Amino acid sequence: MSVKQSIPYEQTELYKIRHSTAHVMAQAVMEMFPGQAKIAIGPPIADGFYYDFDLPRSLTPEDLAAVEKRMRQIIAARHKFQRREVSADEARAEFKDQPYKVELIDGLDKGGVDEYGNPTNEKPVISFYTHDTFTDLCRGPHVEHTGQINPSAIKLMHIAGAYWRGDANRPQLQRIYGTAWKTADELKDHLWKLEEARKRDHRKLGRELGLFYFSDDVGPGLPLFTPKGEMLRHLMEGYVRDTQTRYGYQHVWTGHLVKEDLYRRSGHYDNYKDSMFPPMEDEGVTFRLKPMNCPSHMTLYKEMGTHSYRDLPLRFAEFATLYRYEKTGELSGLTRVRALTQDDCHIFCRPDQIQSEFALCLNLIREVLSRYKFTDYRVRLSLRGSEGKYVADDEKWALATDALKAALDANGVEYEAVEGEAAFYGPKADFLARDVLGREWQLSTIQVDFIQPARLGCEYVAEDGQPHTPVLLHRAVTGSTERFLGVIIEHFAGAFPVWLSPVQAVIIPIADRHAEYANKVAEQLQAHGFRVEVDARGERMQAKIRDAQLQKIPYMLVAGDKEAEAGAVAVRLRSGEDLKAKPVAEVIEMMKSAVVNGD
Repeated sequence: MSVKQSIPYEQTELYKIRHSTAHVMAQAVMEMFPGQAKIAIGPPIADGFYYDFDLPRSLTPEDLAAVEKRMRQIIAARHKFQRREVSADEARAEFKDQPYKVELIDGLDKGGVDEYGNPTNEKPVISFYTHDTFTDLCRGPHVEHTGQINPSAIKLMHIAGAYWRGDANRPQLQRIYGTAWKTADELKDHLWKLEEARKRDHRKLGRELGLFYFSDDVGPGLPLFTPKGEMLRHLMEGYVRDTQTRYGYQHVWTGHLVKEDLYRRSGHYDNYKDSMFPPMEDEGVTFRLKPMNCPSHMTLYKEMGTHSYRDLPLRFAEFATLYRYEKTGELSGLTRVRALTQDDCHIFCRPDQIQSEFALCLNLIREVLSRYKFTDYRVRLSLRGSEGKYVADDEKWALATDALKAALDANGVEYEAVEGEAAFYGPKADFLARDVLGREWQLSTIQVDFIQPARLGCEYVAEDGQPHTPVLLHRAVTGSTERFLGVIIEHFAGAFPVWLSPVQAVIIPIADRHAEYANKVAEQLQAHGFRVEVDARGERMQAKIRDAQLQKIPYMLVAGDKEAEAGAVAVRLRSGEDLKAKPVAEVIEMMKSAVVNGD
């Protein structure tokens, strides 16, 4: 079995440190506003923690500095964290002046929620943790004493607003975010990554590189791509399309509108209706902008006539523009949009073909991710949870889950099984890749579906001459063009590999008299398929080189008298390296090599 057993974050030492630091911070804030501060919740989160407060005034950066100073004093005193279980009435008495805590205690007393107000199947034990003068409603875990928190490895990051329970109709609280690590070096590395992430923000780089824009005239979540941005899209999609064709996929097109009834029959309507744009009526028929491809591909499969078992597997791929009614507050640059282009694929196969088709998908995913220099990734096996959103068919769920596990094991894939993350119709293997900053992005997915094909009447004639239902594998490599573009902008910091750069070289004539030669060089490069521009502006050469570097163009080819006479160009790289003058033919071979090698 290739299941990777990883320790849950909640059981790690770092979780205990961050949880304990959140309590220390809460104590410091309570002392700053004695008798006035109201506290809500303060959980650890990825890379840190936060705590929500209802305070008599707005916090300032100076307040954070004062809180942090007091936190270090509390830490130095080595106060023990002491746990005790209490009844609901005892808890209410302890927090009689803290309405948010009382509301949480009432929820715990009724059952169904934990101390953070999150749903749970158990009725939790009510417990307190106390250190020094501060007591909190908490189940832990914590470090033994505050001295186990490294004072040089903590930092309060920023203040944000947060509605109580995430409800805009409830009070707005002040949320303090902080981070805590084991060592000062770990904190330093974390802060460096945050700063680097700000520099690499695809929204910032997208504007600076002139790739895409958002406009209020068009609407939120609807990106507008410039010629350079569209070139990137074309290159990305063209690469995946060509690779898929080589792997035996056939590309189809299924439009933008679909009758709502199809989504009702497939099950998508019940599970995704809140993410669909409002219906459109035409002569009594309700249409929807297409939010997913699966039902359309299954309909196409049916319309193509009778399929024999010999015809399978049948692999449909489509770069389809989908429309999802994301909430305005959840939109984020290209990584969360309302119009997205998905590199979607659906494989109709026999049950005995699942493992071989999974292996084909796996090889395709590995090849594509490697091309984009994603080599560090893990696989998450997303399984059905206990909530009611999943199709109720235990037999088919068992078949799909067993088939996906067997395919993962047969291909030697380590994975971590996680309940509650499956699609409503079946389990899936999600590929989470780390970028150069170590951030994880869910990119590729392979899903096994025994349910939808039967719902929509997909069949093939088996060897026994009887109709059977095919298994459907859902597969995406890059997920969506928009989101993947946002990810790789940050992954490469906008300095795309040569094969992917919208402009691969800019030719810079030193003076006006060199423009004719520069254009001839451009024609030579374009004849070999390179994307080239000539910068004939009246700026100085150094200014043109600086602008090309800011645009992260791989090659700057300078042309002057000596170069024109020798049939050469002076080569500079966006890194600042000066390769001196080289014959144009040599430059062409150098660029070809870079494209082939993915540099």
